[in-house]
Amino acid sequence: MPFRLPASRINWTNSSFLIGTLVLTCTAVPAYLWVCGVDLFQVAMFLAFFSATGLSITLGYHRLFSHMAFKASWPVRLVTLVFGAAAFENSAMHWVSDHRRHHKHVDGEMDPYDISQGFWYAHMGWILFKLDAEPPLDNIADLRKDRLFMLQDRFYVPVAVGVGFVLPALLGYWHAGWTGALGGLLLAGVARVTAVQHMTFFINSLCHTIGSQPYSDKCSARDSWIMAIFTFGEGYHNYHHEFQHDYRNAVKWWQWDPTKWTIWTLAKLGLVRDLRSVPEEKILLTQLTDTRRRLGERLACSKVGANARLHELLQASDAKLHELGERWAALKAEYAGRAGALKAQYAEKAGAMKTEYAERKAEYTGRAIAQFDEAKAALAEMRRELQQALRVLELAAA
Repeated sequence: MPFRLPASRINWTNSSFLIGTLVLTCTAVPAYLWVCGVDLFQVAMFLAFFSATGLSITLGYHRLFSHMAFKASWPVRLVTLVFGAAAFENSAMHWVSDHRRHHKHVDGEMDPYDISQGFWYAHMGWILFKLDAEPPLDNIADLRKDRLFMLQDRFYVPVAVGVGFVLPALLGYWHAGWTGALGGLLLAGVARVTAVQHMTFFINSLCHTIGSQPYSDKCSARDSWIMAIFTFGEGYHNYHHEFQHDYRNAVKWWQWDPTKWTIWTLAKLGLVRDLRSVPEEKILLTQLTDTRRRLGERLACSKVGANARLHELLQASDAKLHELGERWAALKAEYAGRAGALKAQYAEKAGAMKTEYAERKAEYTGRAIAQFDEAKAALAEMRRELQQALRVLELAAA
């Protein structure tokens, strides 16, 4: 008997739109380029709409509204809500609710785009088919006070169509008449929507399937520098799931994260404020703890026990990481104790004693920074040794 999916389980609106734009991108867009060609204005318009709508999703829908990683003035909220709608990924209200539910129930039955149900399901199947009742919008109470946020949900469809399709067509008509209007609609409209949507979809699918897990393997989220290039920095997904309220996804200077750089620039311009970021110490300690846990799992493996040299390497790495953790704890206790004593001793004194207090505080701070740098250097060495030991383990298990 052939497989039949009940029509009631298909979201016909979403399915028609997603499949229709994809088909047009693969057929009508190449045909237009073949017949009419493309000029610099059309390329620039595609890139402008791609960047505006893509960043409105990553900066606005995601890091601002979903995770409250910073606070934004009304012009920033307005622009991201308007161009976020033009990405045709639903209103911010529904997008944020789904994403918060994803983080709370990642890899579980209540995860809207649960990767354990398959790559296709996490990528876009969950949008095409509604197999369960719609979950309540009960996790966005903090955002209901934002008037712009609520207005975008109310007028989502006209804003999305007007900015996402009509505006590119009008700009194309202004540039080159009806041929330009068709080009604007197909390139900066349809093709751009397809590209931005699948950019987001791949974070839900590919970044839960392929990549590294340098911070934690508690869930399926993974870091992928390749995906970061195409998603305005969202590809560092393992870090994001471990520290979801950080306004950064990439914390290394060489990692690609245009969304982070845009937020930082807006902060310098006074348009956003209160940027939330995880202290480097906490990031390093999280990696240390997770690395020791993985070492413990490998040391318990029977194959490791049968290989004396491998067992010795792993034990040495674990011992050094343990030592490093103890040094961190001692550093924090020493600095906190000295700072507390210093504050108590000079809190009620004024004049020249304030200068002495500042000098003593600077002395202790400098000493703590030196110890912090020493600990970071030791951790880098431990990482190198651990990577070597894990490579040996992989060879032994092969």
